[in-house]
Amino acid sequence: MRFGQQLKSSLVKDWMFYYIDYEGLKHSLRSHQPWNEDSEQEFVEQLEKELDKVYSFTTVKSEEIVRRIGAAEKEVDEVVGRVERNGEREDEEIEELFEALEEDLSDIIADVHDLAKFAQLNYTGFQKIIKKHDKITRWVLKPVFATRLRQKPFYKDNYDAFVVKLSKLYDTVRTRGNPVKGDSAAGGKQQNFVRQTTKYWVHPDNITELKLIILKHLPVLVFNPNKEFQVDDSAITSIYYDNTDTWELYKGRLQKTEGAEAIRLRWYGGMSSETIFVERKTHREDWTGEESVKARFKLKEKNVNAYLRGELTPEKIFEKERKEAKRPEKAIADDEQLAREIQYRVITRKLVPVTRSFYHRTAFQLPGDARVRISLDTELTMVREDNLDGHDRAGKNWRRMDIGVDWPFSQLPPGDVERFPYAVLEVKLQTQAGQDPPEWIRELTSSHLVEAVPKFSKYIHGTATLNPKRIYLLPYWAPQMDVDIRKPVSHKFGIERPGASNDISTSGNMDDESDDEDAVMGLPRVNGQEDDDRIRRLREARDVMEQNDMERRRDYGTLNQNQDDMPNELDIEERIAAQRMHPDDYPIYDSDSEDDEDLEEARRIGGWYYRGVLLKHKARHFGDGLINVLWALVPRPRPTDVGDGGFTLGVPSWKQPGEFKRYKAPPGKRIHVPVRVEPKVQLATERTFLSWLEFSILLGSIAATLLNFGDKLALAAAWAFTIVACASLFYSAGLYMWRVRMIRKRRAVTYHDRWGPSLLCLGLLAAVLVSFFYRVGKEGWKGGLKDGGLKG
Repeated sequence: MRFGQQLKSSLVKDWMFYYIDYEGLKHSLRSHQPWNEDSEQEFVEQLEKELDKVYSFTTVKSEEIVRRIGAAEKEVDEVVGRVERNGEREDEEIEELFEALEEDLSDIIADVHDLAKFAQLNYTGFQKIIKKHDKITRWVLKPVFATRLRQKPFYKDNYDAFVVKLSKLYDTVRTRGNPVKGDSAAGGKQQNFVRQTTKYWVHPDNITELKLIILKHLPVLVFNPNKEFQVDDSAITSIYYDNTDTWELYKGRLQKTEGAEAIRLRWYGGMSSETIFVERKTHREDWTGEESVKARFKLKEKNVNAYLRGELTPEKIFEKERKEAKRPEKAIADDEQLAREIQYRVITRKLVPVTRSFYHRTAFQLPGDARVRISLDTELTMVREDNLDGHDRAGKNWRRMDIGVDWPFSQLPPGDVERFPYAVLEVKLQTQAGQDPPEWIRELTSSHLVEAVPKFSKYIHGTATLNPKRIYLLPYWAPQMDVDIRKPVSHKFGIERPGASNDISTSGNMDDESDDEDAVMGLPRVNGQEDDDRIRRLREARDVMEQNDMERRRDYGTLNQNQDDMPNELDIEERIAAQRMHPDDYPIYDSDSEDDEDLEEARRIGGWYYRGVLLKHKARHFGDGLINVLWALVPRPRPTDVGDGGFTLGVPSWKQPGEFKRYKAPPGKRIHVPVRVEPKVQLATERTFLSWLEFSILLGSIAATLLNFGDKLALAAAWAFTIVACASLFYSAGLYMWRVRMIRKRRAVTYHDRWGPSLLCLGLLAAVLVSFFYRVGKEGWKGGLKDGGLKG
């Protein structure tokens, strides 16, 4: 959606005079021609006034929300205290008070949502008008105005404190003064629950709205409710370890092999945290009947280096705790065994720190009830921790010390940091078998606010991105990072103000307008008009815009005349289905061949092994090229290429920018697509091979039987059936070995057999025809003529 249109459709009616005068600024750019110093000064002054207006309103509104939350907190405490004193939980008057408080809190939540959208829209407006100014006037204003924006950072307001306070108040009111209490880790041991974890990406424009939606259903999980909330309290930092020669832990986690491990050291809060959690995540395949396990133990920060070097034994770590006997002996023994195993792996596998992940986490969960747990990780950043390339980042320490929780880590060089563009939403559900998740969860996960990315991993993404010259196997989402994940509103779902309808969401992709469209999209602001006249003019402008949009769609045939002119635009699945199909359309992720990856592995090993692999690689490429040339020379009918438009059957596809059907890996790299491998897949492959083997033996038996007849016809038939049996045997054996290798490597290739059954049928037909025509040619026709002559 164009930004001018987006601004008009998304503004809050009561705040309309406090938004950036986008149309007025555009009018100034057009009216002052040619552009000179006076024009520039006048425009800058107008821009400064708009910035002061937006900044002042944001500041005042934030202070107003703070006061309203404080007042609501006092009212909630009074009503809850009254209930506790008088025990009037069922009293109608108390219920009315709670309903009024819930409505008031919903209104505050809507204000926080509107303020976040207000800041987002205005920040986008300033960025776009500066871009338009620099393009039209050729005077560079962007660096100067960026300094002014930093001095009045209305767009950097952090709403997490609002979210935490509103969550606590809303949960108290929603439960009528009886919020759920208990251990946040409880409820996770039930065996009759089905656990499901799904990960989603969230665009920064939708983060605050998503938090406000979730808090109306689940409270923010606060581990220390007696402490005032601070931003650093939600910071989580992890250091991932791996072998920088083999990257075995990275590959294992990416390919999801049975028993694949991830070893990391994690701490919560700032760098001054004394408690470090040493963790190991172990992947288990579903068919094993076991679940993936995450185990960890606590370690003092001052002891980490000694532990990783093997100088501090696990017995020494838990010696004091065993003497104090504050925990059961079995729990201490389990942690000690875990520490022993992790220490052994770090030393024997030569694991070193490679990647750091940092983010702020907001968790939503009912205390003592882990059936629904939602976490939202924002400001996600990955940082290099290795000492490769001659850079001494961590030295002999277990982590680098030149950064802490000072996001966005502007002191780091670009090659050392990867700032992830989205937030990561993780939904963990524990539902009884046959039970559906809550309705609001299904609406949330199917809404325009999130984009599902199964099996996303912070460690995998950071390691692959920060080591482009060392990592050759990429996750499937790597080539899609340039695709905008913002989507239009799919259904009515979002923040609703009590007694009012929702404003249109601003989550759509706001493109730059062309100069021709700017004059149609809206009207310049004229200060001093009455509110009613202003609203009337805005509505007239919107009507003109919508009418022009309808005419444009009608011209392109996108209106269904049989359905009351309802739009007939195709969704993404229909658009992709309408595109042309190519012979090599599978898989959707296009990578270099597996031989290229084997060649890269051999290059790292070097020596004669590399020379042998290189020779095979070149010979195979030469053979493939020769076959392609010979096949191109074969005379045969060839279809005329009519382009993508010829495959839409007259239906406009309306392909969106950034929408691709295939994703190409960089040269020399492969895209790993998750492939589910279970024992039944191996067994099915074996059964298929045995079926072919049985058929080959049957054909061989027929050939051997025919040899017993001893005549020329039997010999010819035996040879025909023997050739078919041998071809079937060698073909099935080769196909079986290839399938086993692809399954072992978890390759997303075409496993079904396109040509085998057809070729087998043709071979059998040829063998039968050989026997038939040999008999007819040598005996049948002669006997027939002879008998015919005698009868004549």
